[in-house]
Amino acid sequence: MPFQKIFFRALFLLLTFTFCTHTAVFAQKTREQLEREKSENQSKIREIQNILKQTSSQKNVNLGQLKALNQQINTYKKQIDLLSDDLELLNGELKVLEKKRQVLDNDLAKLKVEYGHMIYEASKRNVYFNQLVFLFSAGTFNQFVLRYKYLKQYTEARQGQVKEIEILQDKLAVERKRITVKKNQQKNVLDTRVSENTKLEGLKVKQNEVIQVLSQKEVELRKQIAENKRATDLLEANIRRIAERERRERLERERREREEREARRRAERERIARENAERERKGEAAVKVEPKVEEEPVISSGMSEEETTLASSFTASQSRLPWPVKGFVSGHFGQRPHAILKGVMVDNLGVDIQTSAGEPVRSVYDGVVLDVTEMPGMGNVVAIQHGNYMTIYAKMNGVTVRAGQKVKARENIGRVATDSDGTSELQFQIWKNTSRLNPENWLIRR
Repeated sequence: MPFQKIFFRALFLLLTFTFCTHTAVFAQKTREQLEREKSENQSKIREIQNILKQTSSQKNVNLGQLKALNQQINTYKKQIDLLSDDLELLNGELKVLEKKRQVLDNDLAKLKVEYGHMIYEASKRNVYFNQLVFLFSAGTFNQFVLRYKYLKQYTEARQGQVKEIEILQDKLAVERKRITVKKNQQKNVLDTRVSENTKLEGLKVKQNEVIQVLSQKEVELRKQIAENKRATDLLEANIRRIAERERRERLERERREREEREARRRAERERIARENAERERKGEAAVKVEPKVEEEPVISSGMSEEETTLASSFTASQSRLPWPVKGFVSGHFGQRPHAILKGVMVDNLGVDIQTSAGEPVRSVYDGVVLDVTEMPGMGNVVAIQHGNYMTIYAKMNGVTVRAGQKVKARENIGRVATDSDGTSELQFQIWKNTSRLNPENWLIRR
Protein backbone atom coordinates (compact mmCIF):
# COMPACT_ATOMS: atom_id res chain seq x y z
CA MET A 1 0.00 0.00 0.00
CA PRO A 2 1.48 3.47 -0.84
CA PHE A 3 2.76 5.16 2.30
CA GLN A 4 1.49 8.58 1.15
CA LYS A 5 -2.04 7.20 1.28
CA ILE A 6 -1.56 6.01 4.87
CA PHE A 7 -0.12 9.42 5.87
CA PHE A 8 -2.94 11.47 4.33
CA ARG A 9 -5.57 9.15 5.86
CA ALA A 10 -4.04 9.66 9.32
CA LEU A 11 -3.94 13.43 8.74
CA PHE A 12 -7.63 13.42 7.69
CA LEU A 13 -8.61 11.50 10.83
CA LEU A 14 -6.68 13.94 13.01
CA LEU A 15 -8.39 16.97 11.43
CA THR A 16 -11.80 15.30 11.74
CA PHE A 17 -11.20 14.57 15.43
CA THR A 18 -9.94 18.12 16.03
CA PHE A 19 -13.01 19.65 14.33
CA CYS A 20 -15.41 17.52 16.34
CA THR A 21 -13.57 18.31 19.56
CA HIS A 22 -13.69 22.06 18.87
CA THR A 23 -17.38 21.80 18.04
CA ALA A 24 -17.95 20.00 21.34
CA VAL A 25 -16.02 22.70 23.24
CA PHE A 26 -18.11 25.45 21.61
CA ALA A 27 -21.30 23.58 22.49
CA GLN A 28 -19.99 23.06 26.02
CA LYS A 29 -19.72 26.82 26.52
CA THR A 30 -23.32 27.22 25.43
CA ARG A 31 -24.33 24.37 27.73
CA GLU A 32 -22.56 25.99 30.69
CA GLN A 33 -24.47 29.21 30.06
CA LEU A 34 -27.76 27.33 29.73
CA GLU A 35 -27.16 25.28 32.88
CA ARG A 36 -26.36 28.47 34.80
CA GLU A 37 -29.61 30.11 33.63
CA LYS A 38 -31.60 26.99 34.55
CA SER A 39 -30.00 26.90 37.99
CA GLU A 40 -30.66 30.62 38.60
CA ASN A 41 -34.28 30.30 37.48
CA GLN A 42 -34.74 27.20 39.66
CA SER A 43 -33.50 29.24 42.64
CA LYS A 44 -36.11 31.90 41.81
CA ILE A 45 -38.80 29.21 41.70
CA ARG A 46 -37.81 27.99 45.18
CA GLU A 47 -37.65 31.57 46.49
CA ILE A 48 -41.12 32.41 45.18
CA GLN A 49 -42.47 29.10 46.49
CA ASN A 50 -41.45 30.17 50.01
CA ILE A 51 -43.13 33.55 49.54
CA LEU A 52 -46.24 31.91 48.11
CA LYS A 53 -46.36 29.44 51.01
CA GLN A 54 -46.34 32.39 53.43
CA THR A 55 -49.18 34.27 51.70
CA SER A 56 -51.21 31.07 51.10
CA SER A 57 -51.10 30.26 54.82
CA GLN A 58 -53.53 33.12 55.43
CA LYS A 59 -57.22 32.26 55.68
CA ASN A 60 -58.27 35.05 53.32
CA VAL A 61 -57.21 35.18 49.67
CA ASN A 62 -55.23 38.39 49.02
CA LEU A 63 -53.48 40.34 46.29
CA GLY A 64 -50.08 39.29 47.61
CA GLN A 65 -51.00 35.68 46.94
CA LEU A 66 -52.08 36.54 43.38
CA LYS A 67 -48.84 38.46 42.73
CA ALA A 68 -46.77 35.52 43.96
CA LEU A 69 -48.79 33.12 41.78
CA ASN A 70 -48.31 35.37 38.74
CA GLN A 71 -44.58 35.51 39.33
CA GLN A 72 -44.38 31.75 39.91
CA ILE A 73 -46.19 31.14 36.62
CA ASN A 74 -43.73 33.43 34.81
CA THR A 75 -40.73 31.60 36.28
CA TYR A 76 -42.18 28.21 35.32
CA LYS A 77 -42.77 29.47 31.78
CA LYS A 78 -39.17 30.62 31.61
CA GLN A 79 -37.99 27.26 32.96
CA ILE A 80 -39.97 25.43 30.27
CA ASP A 81 -38.44 27.72 27.61
CA LEU A 82 -34.97 26.94 28.99
CA LEU A 83 -35.74 23.21 28.91
CA SER A 84 -36.82 23.58 25.27
CA ASP A 85 -33.51 25.35 24.57
CA ASP A 86 -31.80 22.47 26.36
CA LEU A 87 -33.50 19.92 24.09
CA GLU A 88 -32.53 21.91 21.01
CA LEU A 89 -28.94 22.04 22.22
CA LEU A 90 -28.93 18.30 22.97
CA ASN A 91 -30.27 17.58 19.48
CA GLY A 92 -27.44 19.63 18.00
CA GLU A 93 -24.87 17.86 20.16
CA LEU A 94 -26.30 14.48 19.17
CA LYS A 95 -26.07 15.37 15.48
CA VAL A 96 -22.40 16.30 15.90
CA LEU A 97 -21.69 13.06 17.76
CA GLU A 98 -23.60 10.95 15.22
CA LYS A 99 -21.73 12.60 12.36
CA LYS A 100 -18.43 11.98 14.13
CA ARG A 101 -19.42 8.34 14.78
CA GLN A 102 -20.39 7.90 11.14
CA VAL A 103 -17.04 9.29 9.96
CA LEU A 104 -15.19 6.99 12.33
CA ASP A 105 -17.34 4.01 11.24
CA ASN A 106 -16.61 4.67 7.56
CA ASP A 107 -12.89 5.10 8.16
CA LEU A 108 -12.75 1.94 10.23
CA ALA A 109 -14.49 -0.02 7.48
CA LYS A 110 -12.06 1.33 4.86
CA LEU A 111 -9.07 0.50 7.05
CA LYS A 112 -10.30 -3.05 7.55
CA VAL A 113 -10.74 -3.51 3.78
CA GLU A 114 -7.27 -2.11 3.08
CA TYR A 115 -5.77 -4.25 5.83
CA GLY A 116 -7.48 -7.31 4.36
CA HIS A 117 -5.93 -6.57 0.97
CA MET A 118 -2.51 -6.25 2.57
CA ILE A 119 -2.88 -9.59 4.37
CA TYR A 120 -4.06 -11.24 1.15
CA GLU A 121 -1.10 -9.87 -0.81
CA ALA A 122 1.27 -10.93 1.93
CA SER A 123 -0.13 -14.46 1.97
CA LYS A 124 0.34 -14.74 -1.81
CA ARG A 125 3.97 -13.71 -1.48
CA ASN A 126 4.57 -16.22 1.29
CA VAL A 127 3.10 -18.98 -0.94
CA TYR A 128 5.08 -18.22 -4.06
CA PHE A 129 8.47 -17.26 -2.59
CA ASN A 130 10.30 -17.05 0.67
CA GLN A 131 11.42 -13.66 2.01
CA LEU A 132 15.01 -14.92 2.34
CA VAL A 133 14.99 -16.10 -1.25
CA PHE A 134 13.63 -12.70 -2.23
CA LEU A 135 16.48 -10.97 -0.38
CA PHE A 136 19.39 -13.17 -1.49
CA SER A 137 18.30 -13.34 -5.08
CA ALA A 138 19.30 -9.69 -5.41
CA GLY A 139 21.84 -9.11 -8.17
CA THR A 140 23.84 -6.44 -6.29
CA PHE A 141 24.39 -5.36 -2.71
CA ASN A 142 22.48 -2.10 -3.27
CA GLN A 143 19.53 -4.11 -4.60
CA PHE A 144 19.74 -6.32 -1.50
CA VAL A 145 19.54 -3.23 0.79
CA LEU A 146 16.61 -1.81 -1.13
CA ARG A 147 14.72 -5.14 -0.89
CA TYR A 148 15.41 -5.30 2.86
CA LYS A 149 14.09 -1.74 3.38
CA TYR A 150 10.99 -2.55 1.33
CA LEU A 151 10.17 -5.61 3.45
CA LYS A 152 10.78 -3.65 6.68
CA GLN A 153 8.58 -0.74 5.59
CA TYR A 154 5.85 -3.12 4.44
CA THR A 155 5.84 -4.84 7.83
CA GLU A 156 5.75 -1.47 9.66
CA ALA A 157 2.86 -0.36 7.45
CA ARG A 158 0.87 -3.46 8.40
CA GLN A 159 1.61 -2.89 12.10
CA GLY A 160 0.64 0.78 11.73
CA GLN A 161 -2.68 -0.16 10.19
CA VAL A 162 -3.42 -2.57 13.04
CA LYS A 163 -2.66 0.19 15.56
CA GLU A 164 -4.80 2.68 13.63
CA ILE A 165 -7.70 0.22 13.61
CA GLU A 166 -7.37 -0.25 17.39
CA ILE A 167 -7.34 3.54 17.96
CA LEU A 168 -10.43 4.02 15.80
CA GLN A 169 -12.24 1.22 17.62
CA ASP A 170 -11.46 2.88 20.98
CA LYS A 171 -12.70 6.24 19.68
CA LEU A 172 -15.87 4.63 18.39
CA ALA A 173 -16.53 3.03 21.76
CA VAL A 174 -16.11 6.43 23.44
CA GLU A 175 -18.42 8.17 20.95
CA ARG A 176 -21.10 5.47 21.29
CA LYS A 177 -20.97 5.90 25.06
CA ARG A 178 -21.29 9.69 24.74
CA ILE A 179 -24.27 9.28 22.40
CA THR A 180 -25.95 6.97 24.94
CA VAL A 181 -25.35 9.55 27.70
CA LYS A 182 -26.79 12.37 25.55
CA LYS A 183 -29.88 10.32 24.73
CA ASN A 184 -30.41 9.65 28.44
CA GLN A 185 -30.04 13.38 29.11
CA GLN A 186 -32.52 14.08 26.35
CA LYS A 187 -35.05 11.71 27.93
CA ASN A 188 -34.54 13.31 31.38
CA VAL A 189 -35.04 16.80 29.97
CA LEU A 190 -38.21 15.70 28.19
CA ASP A 191 -39.55 14.14 31.40
CA THR A 192 -38.69 17.30 33.34
CA ARG A 193 -40.43 19.50 30.79
CA VAL A 194 -43.58 17.38 31.03
CA SER A 195 -43.42 17.64 34.84
CA GLU A 196 -42.93 21.44 34.73
CA ASN A 197 -45.85 21.77 32.31
CA THR A 198 -48.05 19.84 34.74
CA LYS A 199 -47.03 22.15 37.61
CA LEU A 200 -47.68 25.18 35.41
CA GLU A 201 -51.18 24.03 34.60
CA GLY A 202 -51.84 23.49 38.31
CA LEU A 203 -50.65 27.03 39.07
CA LYS A 204 -52.91 28.47 36.38
CA VAL A 205 -55.90 26.68 37.92
CA LYS A 206 -54.97 28.14 41.32
CA GLN A 207 -54.50 31.57 39.73
CA ASN A 208 -57.99 31.50 38.24
CA GLU A 209 -59.47 30.46 41.60
CA VAL A 210 -57.76 33.38 43.37
CA ILE A 211 -58.87 35.84 40.67
CA GLN A 212 -62.47 34.66 41.01
CA VAL A 213 -62.41 35.08 44.79
CA LEU A 214 -60.79 38.52 44.59
CA SER A 215 -63.23 39.64 41.88
CA GLN A 216 -66.03 39.22 44.41
CA LYS A 217 -64.28 41.61 46.83
CA GLU A 218 -64.59 44.79 44.76
CA VAL A 219 -65.69 46.97 47.71
CA GLU A 220 -62.83 45.74 49.86
CA LEU A 221 -60.30 46.18 47.04
CA ARG A 222 -61.47 49.74 46.29
CA LYS A 223 -61.14 50.57 49.98
CA GLN A 224 -57.63 49.12 49.95
CA ILE A 225 -56.74 51.20 46.87
CA ALA A 226 -57.97 54.37 48.60
CA GLU A 227 -55.94 53.59 51.74
CA ASN A 228 -52.84 52.91 49.66
CA LYS A 229 -53.37 56.16 47.76
CA ARG A 230 -53.54 58.15 51.02
CA ALA A 231 -50.40 56.43 52.32
CA THR A 232 -48.59 57.00 49.01
CA ASP A 233 -49.57 60.68 48.88
CA LEU A 234 -48.38 61.15 52.45
CA LEU A 235 -45.08 59.41 51.64
CA GLU A 236 -44.57 61.51 48.50
CA ALA A 237 -45.29 64.72 50.43
CA ASN A 238 -42.74 63.67 53.06
CA ILE A 239 -40.12 62.86 50.41
CA ARG A 240 -40.67 66.19 48.68
CA ARG A 241 -40.42 67.93 52.06
CA ILE A 242 -37.07 66.24 52.68
CA ALA A 243 -35.89 67.03 49.12
CA GLU A 244 -36.98 70.66 49.50
CA ARG A 245 -35.23 70.90 52.86
CA GLU A 246 -32.04 69.57 51.28
CA ARG A 247 -32.40 71.98 48.38
CA ARG A 248 -32.77 74.94 50.75
CA GLU A 249 -29.77 73.80 52.76
CA ARG A 250 -27.68 73.50 49.60
CA LEU A 251 -28.75 76.97 48.45
CA GLU A 252 -27.96 78.37 51.89
CA ARG A 253 -24.58 76.64 51.88
CA GLU A 254 -23.90 77.99 48.39
CA ARG A 255 -24.87 81.51 49.52
CA ARG A 256 -22.56 81.31 52.52
CA GLU A 257 -19.67 80.04 50.38
CA ARG A 258 -20.26 82.86 47.89
CA GLU A 259 -20.28 85.46 50.67
CA GLU A 260 -17.12 83.96 52.18
CA ARG A 261 -15.34 84.14 48.81
CA GLU A 262 -16.43 87.77 48.40
CA ALA A 263 -15.27 88.59 51.94
CA ARG A 264 -11.84 87.07 51.20
CA ARG A 265 -11.58 89.13 47.99
CA ARG A 266 -12.55 92.30 49.88
CA ALA A 267 -10.00 91.60 52.62
CA GLU A 268 -7.29 91.04 49.99
CA ARG A 269 -8.07 94.37 48.29
CA GLU A 270 -8.00 96.17 51.63
CA ARG A 271 -4.63 94.59 52.50
CA ILE A 272 -3.12 95.74 49.19
CA ALA A 273 -4.51 99.25 49.69
CA ARG A 274 -2.98 99.45 53.20
CA GLU A 275 0.43 98.31 51.94
CA ASN A 276 0.41 100.91 49.14
CA ALA A 277 -0.64 103.67 51.57
CA GLU A 278 2.28 102.72 53.82
CA ARG A 279 4.69 102.90 50.85
CA GLU A 280 3.40 106.41 49.92
CA ARG A 281 3.91 107.56 53.49
CA LYS A 282 7.52 106.44 53.25
CA GLY A 283 7.91 108.10 49.87
CA GLU A 284 8.07 104.84 47.99
CA ALA A 285 6.24 104.13 44.75
CA ALA A 286 3.02 102.16 45.05
CA VAL A 287 3.14 98.58 43.75
CA LYS A 288 0.35 97.43 41.55
CA VAL A 289 -0.73 94.01 42.80
CA GLU A 290 -3.75 92.18 41.45
CA PRO A 291 -5.80 90.51 44.22
CA LYS A 292 -5.94 86.71 44.10
CA VAL A 293 -9.16 85.57 42.44
CA GLU A 294 -10.67 82.35 43.67
CA GLU A 295 -11.99 80.12 40.93
CA GLU A 296 -15.79 79.88 40.86
CA PRO A 297 -17.35 76.41 40.81
CA VAL A 298 -17.97 75.20 37.24
CA ILE A 299 -21.44 73.96 38.20
CA SER A 300 -23.25 75.69 41.01
CA SER A 301 -25.03 72.73 42.67
CA GLY A 302 -24.66 73.67 46.32
CA MET A 303 -23.17 70.24 47.00
CA SER A 304 -19.90 69.67 48.77
CA GLU A 305 -16.99 68.04 46.92
CA GLU A 306 -17.74 64.73 48.69
CA GLU A 307 -21.44 64.89 47.73
CA THR A 308 -20.57 65.74 44.11
CA THR A 309 -18.22 62.74 43.88
CA LEU A 310 -20.85 60.46 45.45
CA ALA A 311 -23.56 61.69 43.06
CA SER A 312 -21.26 61.11 40.07
CA SER A 313 -20.42 57.55 41.12
CA PHE A 314 -24.10 56.82 41.83
CA THR A 315 -24.98 57.99 38.31
CA ALA A 316 -22.35 55.63 36.88
CA SER A 317 -23.96 52.72 38.78
CA GLN A 318 -27.15 52.70 36.73
CA SER A 319 -28.35 49.10 36.07
CA ARG A 320 -25.66 47.82 38.48
CA LEU A 321 -27.13 48.59 41.92
CA PRO A 322 -27.68 45.57 44.20
CA TRP A 323 -31.23 44.70 45.19
CA PRO A 324 -32.26 46.13 48.59
CA VAL A 325 -33.96 42.84 49.49
CA LYS A 326 -34.39 39.31 48.11
CA GLY A 327 -37.61 38.68 46.19
CA PHE A 328 -39.35 39.77 43.00
CA VAL A 329 -40.95 42.95 41.66
CA SER A 330 -44.64 42.62 42.53
CA GLY A 331 -45.54 46.22 41.67
CA HIS A 332 -43.87 48.09 38.80
CA PHE A 333 -43.02 51.80 38.55
CA GLY A 334 -45.56 54.36 37.32
CA GLN A 335 -49.20 53.97 36.37
CA ARG A 336 -50.40 50.40 35.84
CA PRO A 337 -53.81 48.70 35.52
CA HIS A 338 -55.06 47.13 38.75
CA ALA A 339 -54.56 43.35 38.87
CA ILE A 340 -58.31 42.70 39.37
CA LEU A 341 -60.43 45.82 38.92
CA LYS A 342 -60.93 46.68 35.25
CA GLY A 343 -60.48 50.31 34.26
CA VAL A 344 -58.74 51.17 37.55
CA MET A 345 -55.19 52.53 37.38
CA VAL A 346 -52.74 52.57 40.28
CA ASP A 347 -49.65 54.76 40.50
CA ASN A 348 -46.41 53.53 42.03
CA LEU A 349 -43.71 56.00 43.07
CA GLY A 350 -41.11 53.21 42.91
CA VAL A 351 -41.35 49.44 42.91
CA ASP A 352 -42.82 46.92 45.34
CA ILE A 353 -40.51 43.97 46.05
CA GLN A 354 -42.37 41.02 47.56
CA THR A 355 -40.25 38.84 49.82
CA SER A 356 -40.33 36.55 52.86
CA ALA A 357 -41.30 37.74 56.33
CA GLY A 358 -38.52 39.47 58.25
CA GLU A 359 -36.13 39.56 55.29
CA PRO A 360 -33.18 41.97 55.87
CA VAL A 361 -33.22 45.26 53.95
CA ARG A 362 -29.88 46.67 52.73
CA SER A 363 -28.75 50.04 51.46
CA VAL A 364 -28.09 49.88 47.72
CA TYR A 365 -25.22 52.41 47.86
CA ASP A 366 -22.96 54.41 50.16
CA GLY A 367 -24.73 57.42 51.63
CA VAL A 368 -26.02 59.36 54.62
CA VAL A 369 -29.34 58.67 56.34
CA LEU A 370 -31.47 61.79 55.88
CA ASP A 371 -34.61 60.73 57.68
CA VAL A 372 -36.16 57.85 59.63
CA THR A 373 -39.88 58.12 60.29
CA GLU A 374 -43.00 56.03 60.83
CA MET A 375 -45.97 56.66 58.57
CA PRO A 376 -49.52 55.22 58.40
CA GLY A 377 -49.75 52.47 55.79
CA MET A 378 -46.00 52.61 55.13
CA GLY A 379 -44.52 51.45 58.43
CA ASN A 380 -40.97 52.68 59.02
CA VAL A 381 -39.51 54.73 56.19
CA VAL A 382 -35.76 55.34 55.71
CA ALA A 383 -34.39 57.98 53.32
CA ILE A 384 -30.70 57.78 52.35
CA GLN A 385 -28.87 60.56 50.50
CA HIS A 386 -26.31 59.86 47.74
CA GLY A 387 -25.26 63.36 46.67
CA ASN A 388 -28.29 64.81 44.87
CA TYR A 389 -29.85 61.32 44.67
CA MET A 390 -32.03 59.76 47.36
CA THR A 391 -33.18 56.17 47.92
CA ILE A 392 -36.34 55.43 49.92
CA TYR A 393 -37.08 52.19 51.80
CA ALA A 394 -40.67 51.93 53.09
CA LYS A 395 -42.86 49.25 54.75
CA MET A 396 -40.10 48.29 57.17
CA ASN A 397 -39.76 47.48 60.85
CA GLY A 398 -36.81 46.95 63.16
CA VAL A 399 -34.87 49.87 61.63
CA THR A 400 -31.22 49.84 62.74
CA VAL A 401 -30.04 53.26 61.47
CA ARG A 402 -30.63 56.86 62.55
CA ALA A 403 -30.67 60.25 60.81
CA GLY A 404 -27.18 61.59 60.10
CA GLN A 405 -25.57 58.15 60.11
CA LYS A 406 -23.26 57.17 57.24
CA VAL A 407 -24.01 53.78 55.67
CA LYS A 408 -22.20 51.58 53.20
CA ALA A 409 -23.60 49.70 50.20
CA ARG A 410 -25.23 46.39 51.23
CA GLU A 411 -25.32 47.44 54.89
CA ASN A 412 -28.40 46.22 56.80
CA ILE A 413 -30.78 49.04 57.70
CA GLY A 414 -33.79 47.05 59.00
CA ARG A 415 -36.27 44.33 58.07
CA VAL A 416 -39.33 44.04 55.84
CA ALA A 417 -42.64 44.36 57.66
CA THR A 418 -45.58 41.97 57.09
CA ASP A 419 -49.10 43.38 56.68
CA SER A 420 -52.35 41.97 58.06
CA ASP A 421 -52.81 39.83 54.90
CA GLY A 422 -49.47 38.11 55.51
CA THR A 423 -47.76 39.87 52.58
CA SER A 424 -44.19 41.10 53.06
CA GLU A 425 -43.39 43.86 50.56
CA LEU A 426 -40.70 46.52 50.47
CA GLN A 427 -41.56 49.80 48.74
CA PHE A 428 -38.31 51.01 47.13
CA GLN A 429 -37.86 54.36 45.40
CA ILE A 430 -35.08 56.40 43.78
CA TRP A 431 -35.24 60.19 43.47
CA LYS A 432 -32.95 62.75 41.87
CA ASN A 433 -33.61 66.06 43.60
CA THR A 434 -37.43 66.27 43.32
CA SER A 435 -37.82 63.91 40.32
CA ARG A 436 -38.69 60.24 40.86
CA LEU A 437 -36.88 57.60 38.78
CA ASN A 438 -37.71 54.05 37.75
CA PRO A 439 -35.72 51.77 40.12
CA GLU A 440 -35.86 48.87 37.65
CA ASN A 441 -33.52 50.87 35.39
CA TRP A 442 -31.00 51.08 38.23
CA LEU A 443 -31.10 47.65 39.85
CA ILE A 444 -28.98 44.83 38.45
CA ARG A 445 -30.95 42.51 36.14
CA ARG A 446 -32.07 39.24 37.74
